[in-house]
Amino acid sequence: QVHLVESGGGLVQAGDSLRLSCTASGLASGPYTEGWFRQAPGKGREFVSGIQGITHSTVYSDSVKGRFTISRDNANNTLYLQMNRLRPEDTAVYYCAVRTYGGYVSASTSDYNAWGQGTQVTVSS
Repeated sequence: QVHLVESGGGLVQAGDSLRLSCTASGLASGPYTEGWFRQAPGKGREFVSGIQGITHSTVYSDSVKGRFTISRDNANNTLYLQMNRLRPEDTAVYYCAVRTYGGYVSASTSDYNAWGQGTQVTVSS
């Protein structure tokens, strides 16, 4: 059974940085497509960024492009999201997700079949 655990969230001020981590266990050998999503209070879960397991190509939502960077440490089976120049509108619960059957980076939650429990990111103005 796939188990994903996010960490690194917290309360920061606008303009600060945070790095989220997502450690996976129970995954058979890859490659996988992985992504970060977020959900603000009262809103749906939205795509933030993703990385394709074979090509390592990355995709970002327009709202975070140029500020966030997704990366992966294969040796430690960990996915990262470096978030710089944070804004109050980035406040949300952030989730990592895995598309264990690979494929392209999708912005649709239904294309990912394993999810972490989420980590809260709060950005004050």
